[in-house]
Amino acid sequence: MPLSWDVEADVVVVGFGAAGVAAAVTAHDLGAKVIILEKAPEGQHGGNTSVAGQGYLNTSSVEPAVAYLKALCGPFAVPDAMTQAWAEEMCENNAWLAGLGGDPQEHQHPPVGIEFPDLPGADCVHKFHDGPTYGYSLTWKRFESLVLQRPIAVLYSSPGRQMIQHDVSKQILGVRAQQADRSIAVKARRAVVLTCGGFENNQEMIRNYLPGVPYCYTSGSPYNEGDGITMAMSVGADLWHMNNYAGPSMALKVPEVRTSFSMQALHFSKQMPGGMIVVGPDARRFTDEKFKTRHGKVPVNGRWLPLATPCPMFMIFDQTLFSAGPLYDKHPSHGWTQIIERYDWSADNRAELSKGWITVADTVATLAAKVGLDPQALEDSVARWNGHCDAGHDADFGRTLMLAPVARGPFYAVELSPSMLNTQGGPRRNEKAQIVRPDGSPIARLYSAGELGSIYSYLYQGTGNIGECLAFGRIAGRNAAAEQPWT
Repeated sequence: MPLSWDVEADVVVVGFGAAGVAAAVTAHDLGAKVIILEKAPEGQHGGNTSVAGQGYLNTSSVEPAVAYLKALCGPFAVPDAMTQAWAEEMCENNAWLAGLGGDPQEHQHPPVGIEFPDLPGADCVHKFHDGPTYGYSLTWKRFESLVLQRPIAVLYSSPGRQMIQHDVSKQILGVRAQQADRSIAVKARRAVVLTCGGFENNQEMIRNYLPGVPYCYTSGSPYNEGDGITMAMSVGADLWHMNNYAGPSMALKVPEVRTSFSMQALHFSKQMPGGMIVVGPDARRFTDEKFKTRHGKVPVNGRWLPLATPCPMFMIFDQTLFSAGPLYDKHPSHGWTQIIERYDWSADNRAELSKGWITVADTVATLAAKVGLDPQALEDSVARWNGHCDAGHDADFGRTLMLAPVARGPFYAVELSPSMLNTQGGPRRNEKAQIVRPDGSPIARLYSAGELGSIYSYLYQGTGNIGECLAFGRIAGRNAAAEQPWT
């Protein structure tokens, strides 16, 4: 127990994204005094919500939603009470937003936008955004305004670092947060709600928990470093879904920029002139480079598994592709690099070539030697690919898009890394949004919502994370506000 408290509130929310908004606004509107602790500085707050595609899921009815979520979880089932709570609350997202002055608009009409249309209950899926225009942080601006128009204090650059827990009762009394070189004690008279996202920018957790990737980089907020996981574990929380994530894809990551660059030639729908393949450390292709994954999942022997990403990987391409235009689309649509970092990629790729982000050589064999690949193996891979192009059929992986040879020198390589949108794992919660111990008992006065311990255990439906942020944010806010203040 601290000798004194620096800040006090009824409900302390850790994290200012969609889940934090829903929890804070709900608790405030039920009469609680609320404070939000936000790790990022002002202007870089919002977590993954602020740089996501700006859609959220609103399911049309409860029973089909139950069926669809159970099918998404597949062999990694979640308790029925959780499934029911998710389904009931997801149907209320539009009504909640409209009741606060929002303007829910459907931007993809089924079956468009249904990630797994063959699963039972799939016709309940509806993707919405706020207002008449879809795109670039517009829905986030509405969410943010719901907090800013209320007397909810937001402490920016103030990451939560440690739970304050009663020695005997083990109930949560507050949070220690860091402000520059100073630690502050924040009292939560009723409850703490953790809404601080996943661990997608914590390489140690990635190595320990995510399957098949020695490293992986985020296209979302770089401030999501698993803080809520370590804080919850320190007070006895169980974990779940730590091996599940929305990824991987293949992207460029350089030390100068905190988040990843998505290469245009790898987009499923993007057609560019010139030849391109991706090879692994053995200089061999390992996948259809243009395959449209389901948020990183691909079908393998009747199951959905993360896309194989043998590291290091290299995108090998020719002069035609290099000279066709920028390899990266810098115009804001979604992703931290585009919206927040705003790196000004050159129109002719020459600046990035000079930085060493792109490697060039006169021959394929010389290029291989420069990037540490076996020259003969890479020459064989390029020749085999060119043969597929001549035949009009990729006999190895069935690729049908950009079926063009890597033929016109000089030749280029970009090292690719696994990249992801977010992780789904974290402290396990129950249908009341309480964080629970391994025996299932709740840790008193501790709640969570959003990507920190998400309900998605196996497959993921696009816009489902923000939808869940709103749903369980409201559940957490209601129950946190209903706690009796401790003395």
